[in-house]
Amino acid sequence: MNFIRKKIYKILCFFICSSSFHTAFSQSDSHSHPHDHAVSLHMDVKVLFPTASPDRIILNLTATPETSIGVNWRTDTTITKGEIQVAIATDGTQFLKNVRTIYAASEYLKVKYQEEPEVKAWYHSGVIENLEPGGLYVYRVGYDKHWSEWFQFRMPSKDLNRPISLLYFGDAQNDVKSLWSRVIREAYKTMPEVTFMLHAGDLINRNDHDVEWGEWFHAGSYIHATIPSVMTPGNHEYGKGKLSPQWRPQFTLPTNGPKGLEETCYEVNYSDLKVISLNAEEIDESEHYASAQARWLDSVLTHNPRKWTAITLHYPFYSTKPNRDNIELRKRFKPIIDKHKVDIVLQGHDHAYGRGIVSNTVNVQGNKNQSSGTVYVVSVSGPKMYDISDDPWMSRKASNTQLFQLLTVKGNVLSYKAFTATGELYDAFELQKQAGKANLLVNKIPKTPEKN
Repeated sequence: MNFIRKKIYKILCFFICSSSFHTAFSQSDSHSHPHDHAVSLHMDVKVLFPTASPDRIILNLTATPETSIGVNWRTDTTITKGEIQVAIATDGTQFLKNVRTIYAASEYLKVKYQEEPEVKAWYHSGVIENLEPGGLYVYRVGYDKHWSEWFQFRMPSKDLNRPISLLYFGDAQNDVKSLWSRVIREAYKTMPEVTFMLHAGDLINRNDHDVEWGEWFHAGSYIHATIPSVMTPGNHEYGKGKLSPQWRPQFTLPTNGPKGLEETCYEVNYSDLKVISLNAEEIDESEHYASAQARWLDSVLTHNPRKWTAITLHYPFYSTKPNRDNIELRKRFKPIIDKHKVDIVLQGHDHAYGRGIVSNTVNVQGNKNQSSGTVYVVSVSGPKMYDISDDPWMSRKASNTQLFQLLTVKGNVLSYKAFTATGELYDAFELQKQAGKANLLVNKIPKTPEKN
């Protein structure tokens, strides 16, 4: 009798297990289908599809960057909530006893690019507030049993004797994982204690192509998670007049600009430095948003107690490309820049390098007097290149060269250095504040020939 019972038990187990196996196999096959589709298209599934573990982790500047910082990350659809754990850094693991938790805002996003597989993810974001200027902190992101590693970051100091430094990148755009990654990594190696990174648009090539966003995050990897970034959108962050669907879910940027342009047109205020992002694509495409940004820019520069002002936007005031000239941009916005004597404008779009100083002469169009005024820079960090013109506004130029720029502000001096992808110093100058006078520009261009 016991033998018969055992036989029946084994038979039942067989059918139950077979059924479970079939169900599991079917589920596995169902879940793996998008991966198989991606593999068949020779796509990198590791940068494309999320998992339960956080990925695409990034710090962003807030409007108050000396006391708060934004954090974003992504997970698959099994994780619908997120938390940030943060503590003051210690020499050992003592910080684990003093962790505070911040509950993230979470939103679902489904994207599909042409005939490629759908990518479904939950994006999580939060702002860590009440941080001490100059303080060193650790944080991690996740939920339940799925957590990132602990990352470490330092807040900027309000001590005006401590410099603020930033890494500025022109367009990454193409072959980001393959050919841009070495640029951001060389930049980090050159100045690992940098305060923040600034991206002047066209981070990727196709606004809603999720694998390209994955490559951008992969290229910067833990650098994105330890040094805060700000970014201004370029034309390639737009498609059919719409901003990339990933832009706002994956970044936490200030919302203090004109209504309707939140997280694309905004200002960030340090003790001694104001950083302004203008949305160049909306300037080019929308009269409403162009006028709104002009009014807003004039207003924030009118009430600006900071010693230094840097503006970033994607389209250049003065182009490096032959037969390209953004006359309407200059007509509307250069009088505002001249009126308030903005120190430096950081741009992209033209896939070459050009740097020069242009006179602040209100209502005089086309003036390229280099004796004093605002410094304009156009740069490119990715591999896509254009021809370069011989326009006399440029004091230094380069073609077919991937670059990154390091700017340091301390007291009355703004120091600027441009490096190639191999770490070679290619351009350098200082801007010096002079009481009651225009900035004094001191060129420190190395003796290496121009790369034309």
